[in-house]
Parts: sequence; C-alpha cells; structure tokens
Amino acid sequence: MRILTFSSLYPNAVQPSHGVFVEHRLRQLRRFAPDLEARVMAPVPWFPFSSAAFGSYAAHAKVADAEERHGIHVDHPRYLVIPKLGMSLTPWLMYQGVRRHVRKLLDDGYDFDLIDAHYFYPDGVAAMYLAREFGKPFTVTGRGTDLNLIPQYAKPRKMIQQVIAEASHMMTVAGALKDYLFDMGARDEQVTTLRNGVDLQLFTPPGDRDALRSDLGVDGKTLISAGHLIERKGHHLVIEAMAELPDWQLLLVGDGPEEKALREQVERLGLKAQVRFVGRVDQPMLCRYYGASDALVLASSREGWANVLLESMASGTPVVASPVDGTPEVVAEPAAGVLMADRSATSVAQGVKALQHAMPSRADTRAYAEKFDWDATSQGQLDIFARAIAAHKV
Repeated sequence: MRILTFSSLYPNAVQPSHGVFVEHRLRQLRRFAPDLEARVMAPVPWFPFSSAAFGSYAAHAKVADAEERHGIHVDHPRYLVIPKLGMSLTPWLMYQGVRRHVRKLLDDGYDFDLIDAHYFYPDGVAAMYLAREFGKPFTVTGRGTDLNLIPQYAKPRKMIQQVIAEASHMMTVAGALKDYLFDMGARDEQVTTLRNGVDLQLFTPPGDRDALRSDLGVDGKTLISAGHLIERKGHHLVIEAMAELPDWQLLLVGDGPEEKALREQVERLGLKAQVRFVGRVDQPMLCRYYGASDALVLASSREGWANVLLESMASGTPVVASPVDGTPEVVAEPAAGVLMADRSATSVAQGVKALQHAMPSRADTRAYAEKFDWDATSQGQLDIFARAIAAHKV
C-alpha cells in the first residue's frame, strides 16, 4: 500500500512543532505497518521575505522545498494566500499550488493508492480536487476547528459538504466531532472515530522529580498551561484564576499573538510573582515541564482531541480541563484529573482545588495514559485505507 499524506499542518525543520500530531500518527502507522509506503505533501503559504522583521510570515519563506523527516520524504510546495479573501479561495489556491508537484511525484514512479488528508478545510477540499484530477480515492480526518468552527461560515460549509459527498471515508479524532459531520449530512457508516494516541516513550514521568524541579527552577504547587497563545486556548482564564489560587505558581508554555495581552493581564492583576512565561519549547523539554508540574490546566473553548492532555498524563501529571468537544472522552476517570463545570476563571480555580483535594498518584495517572497507545488507531487506518482502495478499483 502506498499513501500520500496531505496536510498544511505538518512539522518542518523551521517549525518543528507545527502539526506534530499529524506526523506522530503517520510515524506510528509506519511503525505498526512497516510495509506501508508513505510520502507527505505539506503545502506552505508563499511569502517572499525571510527577514525576522516579518515575524511568523518569515518562517514560511525559510521552509525548504523538500526534506526528510524520520525516514519519510516531505515536499513543501508553495501556495498563495490572499488576506481577507483567503477563507474562500485558499482551498483552490492550495490545490493549484500542489497539483504539479503531485504530477511530478507520479511521473517519478510514486503511484500512490490513496490520498490521506488531515483537516476538512482547506486541506480536505484541496485533496478532493486532487483526487478528482488524478483519479485517486481520498480520506479526510477531522481534528477540531475544521468541524466545530469553520462550518459556521456559509461558503466553507458548502465546500465541506462536497467533501462529505465525495470522500471514500472520513475519520474524526473524537466521537464528539462526528456530530458536526452528521449535522452537515454525513451518514454514520461514512465516519469512524480513531482517537489520537500518545507517545509513551517520549512522554514519561521524571526519574528524579525533585532534581528536575530544581533544574527548571520550579518550586511549590505548580500549574502548567501549554499551547499556542491565542484566545481559544483560554490562557487568560488560567491567569485570572491565579488570583483565587495564591499558593500556586503557573508556567505558561508557548508563544503566539496574545502574548503581549497576557503579559499585560499579569501585570494588571499583580500576578508577576505567580506567573512565569516559559515561551515555546520542543517536545522533550515540554515533557520535562509536564513532569515538574503538579497539574496541567486546559481552558479551551474548542478542542477536537487535545494532545496536551494525554502528554501531561503520560508524564504523570493529571489535568484540569474545560468540558468541550472531545475532552470528556480523554478526561474520563479520576486518575486523569478533573473536568471543569464550565469555561470560566472561577471554574478553573474550583477545578484545581477539587483536584488538590483528591489528587491521584502520578503512577495512576501514567497508567491511565497507557491505555491510549497507537495500535488500535493504526489498525483502524489500515482497514479504512484498504477498503477505500478496493472500492475504488471496482
């Protein structure tokens, strides 16, 4: 079996954490099925300048045209992004930017059997156009905002409904996300939930936690809030809750457009002694911060399947999380942590206090995470791909 993984959210040497969960799933699939061949088409927005003065846009210019990651060849074709008009035009522009690279791939002898796309919009729509042009079956995995947010806009919703009509099969990373597809006309037999697993070798409890905490400068009861610094992730709610948790410290791990506002919030609330901005870190270092913390807090407004939850648990650290979308499927036992009553600063504080009152052992939290290995997901993918390829040949 040969597949072409298609996703604009895929890591590269310049952005090693960009869509790392897509890469993890593919790597685990190849580990599980070593005979499977895979190439990756990971389109990158075109930008002409690489100077740091252009911020995050400059990173796109620095990405190589192609690279090898963990034994997998990854192509990074460029596509045009037009500000303000981008939401409606991006799927077509992505398709146009990629199609000649796909043609070259086929001409060079990689006659793939199936396109495996991640995110319904814009990637799934672009994959649909590619599947039409090259006569290949395609599957799409829904991961969160592509189903619980983007379909609120009329034009993207209509395009996603076309993907639903043409895809060989669809997957979601959480059962809660299937309802969004059903609302847009999908039938139950068209959709399978294949949850993300967690890398149990990378994310492990620290051998000497006291030494780790000392090395990282962590002291006392400590929370960690990790992720892109955007409103949807709710870091501002965790900061606000710290006023009700005077005995706790907070590590804010990540970067993003809300950093300035979050720093100003910390200053305004007089919480500089409690809140520490760590910045963006790689995954091995993130594991260390998980292990040094007493609990992870995730106050998101939307989540498909939040990987940080299982990563933290695998590191022995329980969680306090908002009860949105797929999160209740992850935080399903006391060993995992606590679900908040709702998404608010008060509920963050109440959740942390409830967890503190009945804190699971770090060994129990790790054991809970160990239930979420990748094998069942990998087998599920293989079965879906095989059926799609066989049906296409009929």
